[in-house]
Amino acid sequence: MLPVAHDLRDEATELHAFLRTLAPGEWGRPTPFKQWTPWDVVAHLHFFDRVSLLSLNDPEGFAACRDDLTAKMLQGISLADEARREFADLDAGTLLDRWITSCHEMAEALGNSEPRRRLPWFGPDMSVSMFTTARYMETWAHGQDVYDLVHRERAHTDRIKHIAVIGMKTFGWTFVNRGEDVPGAPPYVRLTAPSGETWEWNEPSEEEFVRGTAVDFCHVVTQGRNVLDTALDVRGPVATRWMSIAQCFAGAATDPPAPGERTG
Repeated sequence: MLPVAHDLRDEATELHAFLRTLAPGEWGRPTPFKQWTPWDVVAHLHFFDRVSLLSLNDPEGFAACRDDLTAKMLQGISLADEARREFADLDAGTLLDRWITSCHEMAEALGNSEPRRRLPWFGPDMSVSMFTTARYMETWAHGQDVYDLVHRERAHTDRIKHIAVIGMKTFGWTFVNRGEDVPGAPPYVRLTAPSGETWEWNEPSEEEFVRGTAVDFCHVVTQGRNVLDTALDVRGPVATRWMSIAQCFAGAATDPPAPGERTG
């Protein structure tokens, strides 16, 4: 089974256990992310896990779903609105149980697929390996929205290396996606994993670098934190600009939260 699929399943299982501890009144409170509630977060994850299964098992059905969603977004209907409509009759407990079932089904199917197989999505096709990593990133990042809402400390694991890798791979794309020229070579990145292990990318440099914890780096590239609200040590114009706009997820260019807006 593809290792990242194991990690996706384990991350979802841990998130499910945490979400089960929420008080009934917390399910309707707005998180720092677009004012989505925890119910919205789970509905979004469940909706796109099901769409992911379509991509895996029914390309024609996926294409029809993609065209329908694209048309709705052009009409001003948000993804959150669509998920709310789809699962309007589900209470939090039922939605939570349906999500974890579909997520485990998706992780199993992805894990048993050929890693290089190309899957259609809303942007360019992706390999099964990258597709699974993207679903892991979404699950971790949106889970953080709820941890931030209830100010609960999260026990991170070295599974987040998948997100750090995406963050590195999307260095150039971050600029291109904004219509900017890539300002230079990727800077040296040295991160301390939750386990204490050191992760490094690119040639060591004292002029252009990002150093700090992998957790802080992952918060920045998923735009869960402004870099100024982390302890990352960022030096050089290329590294500084990158960390100010880093975006490891697909879609139109978006800005990170303002300083002080999301601090956990």
